[in-house]
Amino acid sequence: MKADILVADQSHFKYAEKIVELMGSSAQERGTVLAIRTPEYIKDKMEFHKAVIALDEDGTLAGFSYIETWSHTKFVANSGLIVAPKYRRSGLARQIKQRIFALSREMYPYAKIFSITTGLAVMKINTELGFKPVPFSLLTDDKEFWEGCYGCPNYDILQRNDHKICLCTALLFDPAEQKPKENNK
Repeated sequence: MKADILVADQSHFKYAEKIVELMGSSAQERGTVLAIRTPEYIKDKMEFHKAVIALDEDGTLAGFSYIETWSHTKFVANSGLIVAPKYRRSGLARQIKQRIFALSREMYPYAKIFSITTGLAVMKINTELGFKPVPFSLLTDDKEFWEGCYGCPNYDILQRNDHKICLCTALLFDPAEQKPKENNK
């Protein structure tokens, strides 16, 4: 299946409700927890071009992801990656993840980009993009970020361990560790 992956804008507001529904149903199916987002929150991400949306050629919502910044843009999280059931196992998640990563690098070239996940597929995609597994202590210390984990069934583990250990895997891309590309002359 082919889907167009676009930087979301105000013209995509009509998909906000469906995105929220898709996030909720997907989390339930997998037995995981995503931070609860409202259609207004999703629209805000779209308005400020901090999201990508995948649309089938007929305009059907196929997938979505957004950017969240923390610690005064020192850290960027690629969050809310979702693919509609009809489009799963087609490589679309990888394409969306690649585009949201590229958008993060364009908007915040010096920020460390992180992802927290229990999903093997997301870990694999992140590793291909240059992310490395890290302890939670290397991520943002922004209290608001960690409050987003509150609804997770494993929150007590995170809390007991002073936000340093959980069942999720933390992955980090640090642009300072990237080797400059050599000019081919």
